[in-house]
Amino acid sequence: MKVFRGLPNAESRAPCALTIGNFDGVHRGHQVLLAYVRKAATELGIDAAVMTFEPHPREFFAQQSNHPVTLPTRVANLRDKLQSLAQAGIDRVIVEHFNAHFSSLSPQDFIEKVLVQGLHVRWLMVGEDFCFGARRAGNIATLIEAGKKYGFQVVTLPNVMNDGARVSSSAVRAALATGDFTSARTLLGHAYSISGHVVHGKKLGREIGFPTLNLRVHHKQPALSGIFVVRVHGLTPQPLPAVASIGTRPTVDKSGHVLLEAFILDYSGDCYGKVVKIEFLQKLRDEEKYIDLPTLTAAIERDVQNTRDYFRQHDSAAISATDRI
Repeated sequence: MKVFRGLPNAESRAPCALTIGNFDGVHRGHQVLLAYVRKAATELGIDAAVMTFEPHPREFFAQQSNHPVTLPTRVANLRDKLQSLAQAGIDRVIVEHFNAHFSSLSPQDFIEKVLVQGLHVRWLMVGEDFCFGARRAGNIATLIEAGKKYGFQVVTLPNVMNDGARVSSSAVRAALATGDFTSARTLLGHAYSISGHVVHGKKLGREIGFPTLNLRVHHKQPALSGIFVVRVHGLTPQPLPAVASIGTRPTVDKSGHVLLEAFILDYSGDCYGKVVKIEFLQKLRDEEKYIDLPTLTAAIERDVQNTRDYFRQHDSAAISATDRI
């Protein structure tokens, strides 16, 4: 899969079947849409392409607002989004920098400069409520008329439903915010996880007896925060049991930067620079600010014990289920 930061150069502007969206989480609704794009591209003998945005348009407009606005939470980082798009069979991803210039494009400019000249679109699928261009002035009718003029087909996808409710990134965010990983799995079609390179931290965990592997969280508002039971994939052939914290670490850090840390049970090894995936299983508690390091250490000890109890119970349940087969 080829990834472009902005519109491809002239040599890479082969005709494509395209869809456009934020694809935050690449949930089951997105997966249905991407399957249609892949099928159309194959039938037409062209590339399957996705245009997505960084930052999220809502994040951009929130930052531009003169009034206090809560930034939208993010389900997935760019690495995980691109991995999901590749797994869906997409050939080409355009990561468009959403800024003042891009947001001010008129619907006509977006059609001519982006869809026609920039991407050579031959087939386009979007959701039924898709709007585009400055002030969201363009809609499906606008695209259909443009398709007749410039020679591309426009197809819309009805909402994908689950138990009478629309499958959406907002629904995934709501599930993650409350630690409902069962609902999140249903909406996503897989367990929720975050991946990234292991980076150096301040080594505080090592000093208090709980060395952690650290992953940077590049957006300020992840879709979940707190202390969690997790599994760490990528270090050994089998996933490793661990307890993880995602948040700003208010007891030891006043920067406000978000960090994902995981303490792996009964494991030692050099993890720096490796790419790992942290799979979330159960929320233990919210993040707290403690009065001193001994109090923080005692809380971590409880979290580790609760994590051991979780895996002991679930391993026992798995063994019991195997015995019944």
